[in-house]
Amino acid sequence: MSGRVLVVTGPTATGKTRLGVLLAQALGGEVVSADSMQIYRYMDVGTAKPTPEETMGVPHHMTDCVSPFESYSVSRYVEEAGAVCDDILRRGKVPVIVGGTGLYIESLIRGRSFAPAPENAALRAGLEEEYDRLGGGAMLERLAALDRERAEKLHPNDKKRIVRALEIALSGEKPSEHDRHSRETPPRFDAGIVVLNFASRAQLYDRIDRRVDRMMELGLADEVRRLMDMGLTPEHTAMQAIGYKEIRAALLGECTMDEAVETVKRESRRYAKRQLSWCARYDPALRIDFEKTPDFGMALQLSTAFFRGQV
Repeated sequence: MSGRVLVVTGPTATGKTRLGVLLAQALGGEVVSADSMQIYRYMDVGTAKPTPEETMGVPHHMTDCVSPFESYSVSRYVEEAGAVCDDILRRGKVPVIVGGTGLYIESLIRGRSFAPAPENAALRAGLEEEYDRLGGGAMLERLAALDRERAEKLHPNDKKRIVRALEIALSGEKPSEHDRHSRETPPRFDAGIVVLNFASRAQLYDRIDRRVDRMMELGLADEVRRLMDMGLTPEHTAMQAIGYKEIRAALLGECTMDEAVETVKRESRRYAKRQLSWCARYDPALRIDFEKTPDFGMALQLSTAFFRGQV
């Protein structure tokens, strides 16, 4: 392990950004974002990227890192965010990792390595063509013959991961074996994990709905239109983010804007449920369940004591 870090996570709309800033101020730290969409430039409103006022002078890392035309991977995040955390620790400060992308957080803490993608464009293109011709079910059967454990974790519609798993399996080590070895490696960072949530699921969903309404007031539709004007299409990972793909459909006349907003709210609530599933895996962790509104004073006090080993 290379040092102790503090993680603030939880479902969307629970106040992670605000608490992260307060903790960084209290502990002499810097914030490292763990949000798979805040890394993209020009995507501010729909990703709830903190404004300069909201950062309150605390340095923030891993936001506005790449062009929305790029496809960003978890392996790249682990490499780049890990280097950022190491630098913060070398300077005697505390990395405060803030975000709701569970795979990013878990992979960063563990220092997880990823099976390298073979440098074989012809193999990849051939597998993609085969997937399009035969379908996901047939490709999963092929993968199962090589690595049943990995095949059982994938959905037939997940073309990208099926093709990648086949790439790796046909080129050497089974993906499932690589993952098992990675899990057995000691964690890279000693992490104190704080999970924010609301005691009532209805209260959480209400917060999410109101947050989406606020995003629309702040100009989410204009932001999506600008990205479309830049040439972003559904093929780009950035445009697949919740809020962007739905508003894009409305701008193209495929549905009304009201229908799009309701879809964004529904998909955001579903995403929050998936985030909660990730959070349930963290043990030990400090779990703070707010009532009607976040009590940041209480959360700050509990979190700092937790990080310092006082609770």
